[in-house]
Amino acid sequence: MPAADSPLHQDLHALYSDHHGWLFKWLRWRLGNAADAADLAQDAFLRLIVKPEPTRFNSPLQARAYLRTMAQGLCTDLWRRREVEQAWLDALAMQPEAHAPSLEHQAIVIETLMQVGAMIDRLPEKARKAFVMAQIQGLPTPEIATALGVSQRMVQKYLAQAMLQLALIDAGLST
Repeated sequence: MPAADSPLHQDLHALYSDHHGWLFKWLRWRLGNAADAADLAQDAFLRLIVKPEPTRFNSPLQARAYLRTMAQGLCTDLWRRREVEQAWLDALAMQPEAHAPSLEHQAIVIETLMQVGAMIDRLPEKARKAFVMAQIQGLPTPEIATALGVSQRMVQKYLAQAMLQLALIDAGLST
């Protein structure tokens, strides 16, 4: 965290003072929920504290555009997480109650699913589509080739590329 008397701290304080209320209102309108809006507004400013971006903007409009872009990404992450959570809860609901995992285990599974989803999102588009069709939907190579409009050999290359990229990402060797 920047020192209290540093220019970065002063810039962050001014940015927070000038724009937190506006950002909270925008998020509340976007999300329809004051609690989620408050959480995401705080997360946006926390990101600036933890990993300071240039906080000097040429105008209030430029600062708001930056904050809105960041907040939109946070909204997308929230919605994606809720979709994963709902899919997990739907799958749990179909299980007998005796097989229901603990709340801690459920949280771990949801976090793992979010991490896997983020890794898959980082793949090139065609490799991602081929990987999802093969691994998630269980489609055979010929059907994937038809759906993507490519040869079966190309599908195999996409799948190999996806597996390699995921292994590199998991090992921390790729971004």
